[in-house]
Amino acid sequence: MRIFWQSFVDASVNAPYMARLSEYLNTIAAPGTTVQVEGISPPDREFGRLAELRCAVQAIDNGIAAEESGFDAFVMGHFQDPGLYELRSTLDIPVIGTGEATLLAASQLGRRLGLVTLDPVFEVWHYEQAERYGLGDRVVHVTGLGCKPEDFARAFAGDQAAHARMIEDFLACALPLVERGADVVIPAGVLPGLLIGREHGLKVGHAPVVNCAAVALKSAEMWVQLRKLNGTEPSRGPSFKRASALARDDFRAMLARNKR
Repeated sequence: MRIFWQSFVDASVNAPYMARLSEYLNTIAAPGTTVQVEGISPPDREFGRLAELRCAVQAIDNGIAAEESGFDAFVMGHFQDPGLYELRSTLDIPVIGTGEATLLAASQLGRRLGLVTLDPVFEVWHYEQAERYGLGDRVVHVTGLGCKPEDFARAFAGDQAAHARMIEDFLACALPLVERGADVVIPAGVLPGLLIGREHGLKVGHAPVVNCAAVALKSAEMWVQLRKLNGTEPSRGPSFKRASALARDDFRAMLARNKR
C-alpha cells in the first residue's frame, strides 16, 4: 500500500518536522505500507482563507498526480481540510482529511470536544468544519496556541527541553477546554499532533488527547482495505459526483498556464 501525505509546510524551511513526520508515519504504518510525505512551496505561511485556498489548489493538483503515479490513497495532512470535498470528487482512490477523520474518531471517545489549534485565526474555521461534518453541537470551544510551524523546529530536531516546553504550552491551552466541559482534546493540526505522538496515553484531566496524525494514517489504511475488500467508495450522487475528464483537464490547464 502506498499513501501520499500532503503537508502544507515547506520541506526545506521545516526540514526537521518533515523528516520527523515521515519517520513517524512510516514507523506506525502497517507492514507493507509506505507513506510519502510532500510539502508545499510557498507553504501555508500567512494564515487565513486566501492562503488556505491557494494551498488547496496545489494539493488538488498533487492529488491528481499522485493517483496517476499509482498511489493507493491521498491524505490531506492539514487539519483544516481545504479542498477535501473537491479532491474526493476528483479521484477514484480514497481521499482522507485529517480534520474530518480526527473529529469523527474523537466523537466516539466522548460527547464534548475541545480543539487546540495553531493560531486563533483558525478558531472560526474549525467551528465551520465541525458543522460541515455534522458535529457542530459537539465542540465546546476552540483555542489557539499562537504558534508558527517554525516554533516546533527545535523540538522535532531532538531538543528535549524544547519538546517539554511545547508539551507544557499545549497542556496549558487544553486545560481550560476541559474545565469548560470538553471530555476529549484534539490537537487541531498535524504539528501539535506529531508533538504529542510519543506521549503514550496522554490525558488532560479525564480527557484523552487524540493524535490526529495517527488517526489520519490509520483511516487511510482502513479505507484502502475496505475498497479492496468490497469496493466501498464515496457516494457518486450529489455529495461527491465524479468530476469529468474535461473538468480535470480544465483545472490542470489553468495551473499549467500560471506556471509558465
